[in-house]
Amino acid sequence: MEQIESKFIPADRPMTAVIVGAGHRSLVYASYADEHPEELQIVAVVDPDAERRQLVADKYQLAAEMCFESVDELVEGPQIADAAINGTMDNVHVATCLPLLAAGYHILLEKPIGASESEVLELEAAAKRYNRHVMVCHVLRYAPYYAAIRKLIAEGEVGKIIHIHTEENVSYHHMAMAYVRGKWNSKQTGGSSMLMAKCCHDLDLITWMKSGVRPATVASVGSLLQFRPERAPEGSGTRCLLDCQIESTCMYSAKKHYVEQGLWVPYVSYNEHLGVNQTPEQVLESLRTDNPYGRCVWRCDNDVVDHQSVIVEFEDGSTATHNLNGATAKPCRSIHIIGEKGEIQGVMEDGWFTVRHPDPRQGHEYYERKVELNVSMDMHGGGDLRLVADFVNVLRGGTPSLSSTSLEQSIYGHLIGFAADRSREEKRTISL
Repeated sequence: MEQIESKFIPADRPMTAVIVGAGHRSLVYASYADEHPEELQIVAVVDPDAERRQLVADKYQLAAEMCFESVDELVEGPQIADAAINGTMDNVHVATCLPLLAAGYHILLEKPIGASESEVLELEAAAKRYNRHVMVCHVLRYAPYYAAIRKLIAEGEVGKIIHIHTEENVSYHHMAMAYVRGKWNSKQTGGSSMLMAKCCHDLDLITWMKSGVRPATVASVGSLLQFRPERAPEGSGTRCLLDCQIESTCMYSAKKHYVEQGLWVPYVSYNEHLGVNQTPEQVLESLRTDNPYGRCVWRCDNDVVDHQSVIVEFEDGSTATHNLNGATAKPCRSIHIIGEKGEIQGVMEDGWFTVRHPDPRQGHEYYERKVELNVSMDMHGGGDLRLVADFVNVLRGGTPSLSSTSLEQSIYGHLIGFAADRSREEKRTISL
């Protein structure tokens, strides 16, 4: 196997990358090349699905010899790119990354890093051994909202952190699409628990705000409470458009979500993210027959939780809590940071947060100011492509940003998540 030494990419040429796993997330990150071809070029694709390989080849004008069915096939030959954008499913992240690292590729890796603590540590060791950069797609670090909060923390705005509380409120239609009907509805098939698949972002934010202080103990409770056969309302069937008598009034109607509202089309409509457009009639027929997203939410093969709470104690005595709330009306993430000198509180989707400080003067209790930001309602609050820009910058020898999601800086949040799932399953507090 031919290898090259790890070195910075010259500033006079774009970074080259191979897409590994031609799913929706990979194509989002790869779209940076569409806007900034002078910085990033897509030169190859790896995917077991022949149609997806061809669609990517058409999009990026790739020759047949630059399309591969597997990572093993790719690394059999010489290194053909600087980096890989790995957007495979969770349970094969590490298995696909290890040969890529050995073959000389730096990696932009979709979260979560791996499916277990041992996998994550194995990947960290391999990245160090081969001297490769691995950046994890914890894109919320790059969202202007959280980046502004982290900057204030670094500047000492609220002093030493005493407690952090975060919430992830997953909307009813997102919950149904991804974690009841979809690819992440079972740890066995998706590779991750719901906490790790959805909330490793939030757990990462907590450890990022704590500036690398090690988590010491973790406890967690939660369950699958709502989306169970015994909770199915009278008149419901096996599929929304086949045998359901209450579809017209059901808030989980596949027709309402995916056709009338046009929600989650890249996931529901086959290869839509690669330019394949089905007619509404074709989508309706698939939902009526064999499309998994047409199933009744109370009669699926899901087994992941629909709500979970996590409590963390850090080595410095500070604490954090995180609540995963599934099937809420409003999708949003909230954060509340309490420090020795003040606090920061807000909801990302609102586009502003509040900074408060005690004010013991007569007639006062506290003073506060509102910090407003331009928050994008797509691409994780505007973080997706900022992450790719930082990845390119780092590989060109630039100084990593405050948001840097290097592998070694991204592990503590994962350790909390794995420990939380163990705690929930074993009903005990876990020491790290």
